[in-house]
Amino acid sequence: MRATVLHAPGDVRLDEIPDATVVEPTDAVVKVLAGCICGSDLWGYRGANGAFDPRTIGHECIGEIVEVGAEVRDFRVGDHVVVPFCHSDNTCAHCRAGFHSVCTHSGFTVSGQAEYARVTQADGSLVRVEGGITPANRAALLTLSDVFPTGWHAAVSARVQPGHTTVVVGDGAVGLCGVLAAVTMGAERVIAMSRHADRQAVATTFGATHLVAERGEAAKEAVMELTDGVGADSVLECVGTGASMETAFDVARPGATVGFVGVPHGVDLSIRRMFDSNVGLRGGMAPVRAYLPDLLGRVERGEVDPSGVFDLELGLDAVAEGYRAMDERRAIKVLLTPEP
Repeated sequence: MRATVLHAPGDVRLDEIPDATVVEPTDAVVKVLAGCICGSDLWGYRGANGAFDPRTIGHECIGEIVEVGAEVRDFRVGDHVVVPFCHSDNTCAHCRAGFHSVCTHSGFTVSGQAEYARVTQADGSLVRVEGGITPANRAALLTLSDVFPTGWHAAVSARVQPGHTTVVVGDGAVGLCGVLAAVTMGAERVIAMSRHADRQAVATTFGATHLVAERGEAAKEAVMELTDGVGADSVLECVGTGASMETAFDVARPGATVGFVGVPHGVDLSIRRMFDSNVGLRGGMAPVRAYLPDLLGRVERGEVDPSGVFDLELGLDAVAEGYRAMDERRAIKVLLTPEP
């Protein structure tokens, strides 16, 4: 099958590799109808994750089941499904508590930017799309494999409530989905931190009431001016750098919670600062499967439409250009289809 392989920093290629197959009886193989490039993929693309051997890349996809293992009971060949990037059995103690991303039988999609993907816990992970995946709905459905539930997890972790003033740090696809999540949860004011016109436009479409283009101390001052010196009731940290985390704590009011979903790189937190300010930190890898039934229903009923995070669609053959476009900020998020 054709699959995206990261050979070295900046070196992404579409290679021929062995087909994805059923390895364990709980597995399924999905023909990818749409995949995409995630902001977190750029960490490896930019060399921030250290040395590695060439490996397939891509953890977001939706598609059609083409093979199931002997112990798969709830799905059959031909079903159209959303594939959460983190696989789970949906039955262990952690899953029952709502934290599917740390399932005792966890697995991950590793070839979402390919023709086929293996799902290691099919019954516990997959969610069927009863009406099927079509060109008209695939973009919205694809956000459900990771980016929209991750933005949602940031808002849940930050304990966004109706009437809140919420700040979203980060204007990538996850941050923009965090804006949509906070608005959907009833936040009265949603302040999106963004200095890029295309991303500001999406944030506004998603319901952001204010935009802050400043960084560092100037960003803190801007939020404090908007909140009469109080700060935000809830903060979503959707980047993962030391600077973004610092900003998140700078703009939080005493007693607020920072919900973080950005993959941490160079973050050094001060527990004393948290103690003195009573600002809490909560979040981590999104338990996509926990949120998926609810969010799928909202998308299918037309209550929310997160598809606006995609601003470039390419065939799989052009995946290297997709990485360049996102790395150079010429695109927010790239949707990939198997066909040119």
